[in-house]
Order: sequence, then C-alpha cells, then structure tokens
Amino acid sequence: MYEGSLDAPIRHKVDWQNPDFTNPEKIDEEMRRVFDICHGCRRCFNLCDSFPKLFDLIDESKTGELDAVSSDQFPGVVDQCTLCDMCYLTKCPYVPPHEFNLDFPHLMLRYRYAYPKKTIQNQLAEMDRNGSLGTTLAPVVNWLTSTDNQVGRTLIEKTVGLDRRANLPKFSSSTLMSQAKDPEPINQNAPHFGEKVVLYATCFGNYHQPDLGLATRYILAKNGVDVQVAYPGCCGMPKLEQGNIPAVVHQAEIVAAELCQWIDKGYTVMALIPSCALMLKQEWPLLTDNPLVAKLAKHTVDIAEYIVKLAKTKGLAAGIQALEQRVTAHISCHSRAQNMGHKAVEMLKLIPNLDVSTLERCSGHGGSWGTMVDHFDVALKVGKPAARTTLTHSSTQVLSECPLAGEHIIQGLDALSPDHTITTTHPVFVLAQAYGWQK
Repeated sequence: MYEGSLDAPIRHKVDWQNPDFTNPEKIDEEMRRVFDICHGCRRCFNLCDSFPKLFDLIDESKTGELDAVSSDQFPGVVDQCTLCDMCYLTKCPYVPPHEFNLDFPHLMLRYRYAYPKKTIQNQLAEMDRNGSLGTTLAPVVNWLTSTDNQVGRTLIEKTVGLDRRANLPKFSSSTLMSQAKDPEPINQNAPHFGEKVVLYATCFGNYHQPDLGLATRYILAKNGVDVQVAYPGCCGMPKLEQGNIPAVVHQAEIVAAELCQWIDKGYTVMALIPSCALMLKQEWPLLTDNPLVAKLAKHTVDIAEYIVKLAKTKGLAAGIQALEQRVTAHISCHSRAQNMGHKAVEMLKLIPNLDVSTLERCSGHGGSWGTMVDHFDVALKVGKPAARTTLTHSSTQVLSECPLAGEHIIQGLDALSPDHTITTTHPVFVLAQAYGWQK
C-alpha cells in the first residue's frame, strides 16, 4: 500500500441494482470506512459543507474518533453534498485506482438512493412538467417568484421551502424549441462549413434562457456549422441530486435514443449547460450499460470546448470585434468535473482587448440545493471566497457557464458589497456580442 496516488483517477460503475447497494449494514460499514479515511486526511475541509459537518461530529464526540459518532447523525453529512465531484477530482488522494477506493459523491448518492426522502424537492425536480407550466404562465410565475414580491416569496418559502432571498431563474414565455424553428443563415465561406451540431437544449435553455441557444447557434452558423436544436427531455440531474437513480436511467434512455438519431446523421451533440454535458458524458454511462448512452457520451461536447476546438483546428471565421472590457470568467464545478481545462477562458481570450481574469472557486449554489431555506445561508458561506475574489478583479461582469452559479455569485457580492455594479451572463453572449449578435 502506498500513500496517495499519482495515477489518473478512474471511476467505477454505480452498482445500484445489486441488493448489497441498499443493504443497511453494508451501507453503514462503507460510510464508516470512508468517513474514517476522510477524518485522517481532511484535505477536503474547505470544499462543500459535508466535510466540516463530518469533522465537527467527530471532534465533538466523546473519543474524538468516528467510533463515538452515531450513524443516525450521518444524514446531516449526506444532506450537505451537492454532487459537485470536486472532492473526487481535485482533492482526494485515495480515489481509484488507489486501493482505498474512495468515491465520496457516489457514496452520498448511494445513501440517498437507499433512504429516499419524500420532500417537496422531489416535485421541484420534475423539470419538464414545471418548465411547461412555468413557460405557459411566465408573467404570473415570474411575478410570484420575484424576490421583490415579499408576500409571494414568504408563501413559497413556507409551503415549498425555497428561501425567500434566493434568486430563482425566470421563465421565458416561449421555449427555445419554438424560437429555433426559424433557421439561422449559415456562412458557407467559413472554414468549418460542412460541420454539423445538434444543440441539446436542456431544461434551462429550453424553458428559462432560450437566448443562450440562439446565441450559440449564431456563433456556430457564423463559422459555417449547420446547427439543429433538439430537446427530448431533462437530463435528470435534479433527480440524481435526490438519489432517484431509476428515474435518471429512464430519462437517459429516452434522451439518448433521440440524440443518437442525430449522431447517425453526422451531428455532434452539444449540451448548453455544463451540468447536462457532465450527465451525458460521464454520469449516465456509470449508471447504465445501454449502448446508446455509451454512444452519446462519446459524441457530446460542451459549448466552449467545441468552439475552442474550431479555433485550434481551422481557426474561427473573421468578424470578431474587439471589446474593451474587463471580465471575470468563473469556471463552474461541473465544467471542471468534465476535466477538459478552462475552455471558457480560452474561448473568451479569442476576443481582442478583452481582459479576462479566471475564477476557479465554487459558487456555493449546488443546483436547487442552494435555494432551499435549510441551505441558503450555507450556500452563501461556501460561495463567499468566490464572491470576494471577484471583487478583487475590478471586473464589470462575472461570466459563468452555469447561469445559476453566476446569479449566486452576484448574491454573494450583494452581501459583501451592496453598492457593487457587477452583472453576470454566460460567456457565449460575450463572444456573440463580439460577432455582432443582436437579439
């Protein structure tokens, strides 16, 4: 046995259909094995709140060791995990192939699957149902969920558990799928004419921010890429956060079946949101042996990853104008988890005169987790270093590929410096602006 590992991390399949996966005794045995190793290491103390929670339980116990911590205290540790994967990818020296074989996020997933909670968050995870309803009633829903609507948000907090202070994404009155019916002219003289991409709209892009898909299509069309848009349904990340693995696998098979039809026609699949790209690339293949899921994983790209590839091969089409701006590029956790480097930063640096600072700190949001009344204050605490660092950059904007993370950083900035004038947007909009895109 050797201390730590210099080998590239690998990830094992989630054996969720094995009866031992939900065996209470085996789960407790594995939790104690992993928690004891974490206790002896503590490199993850400054990531999510799971680790401080665990270490406090141990330090405040009678013996100062894990043996004095009751198993009924473990849910408090599990609840703080946002499945960001940063402990696995950036901190833990004991991930496979090390013989300690630690995968903390997937152990938390196992616990949630074995001990599901019947909470309102299960209903919040029904993204397509909620998205269809929210889009249909967008003016009413947006008014009701605005933080300025104190009466409405107080009622929502008491009934649904969403913290009244948390900014919630607005619904668009028309979906990306409906707006994308009008084609974008393709630049036939561009260096990448002939390439084909299908945008996987994602629930966020389809229901909340269609402009993200339209701006992406505009950039790619400028570069000669034939762009189509598809949306078979949500990737299931919100349900994965709840531990509902069967629902995620069911969604994976539906989405993969449709998107693989595009792959067979020569299209590359591009997911508009990092969390969704991560699901298609990495999480789904660990949950199912479906061959279409495996095929989709090999043909899925992130937005910035693909644009940087275009730039590095044949170069981008002419027409990018200089932007005299100073911006902070936030690398979201699920962008980092794709293990592809700072592609958003590389993409932004293609714009002349754009001053780009990099922010590689967790926003603290964690999907719907950070909006809940039980977690909002912790989410702000976790994201405080990111907000503080942003202030030091003297930027006018913080650009994040994860729109929820960007908004949460702004809320952290509001707490630190109420008079700040920093705004947030997706980095794609900045590149589209440099290309002359106007909505």
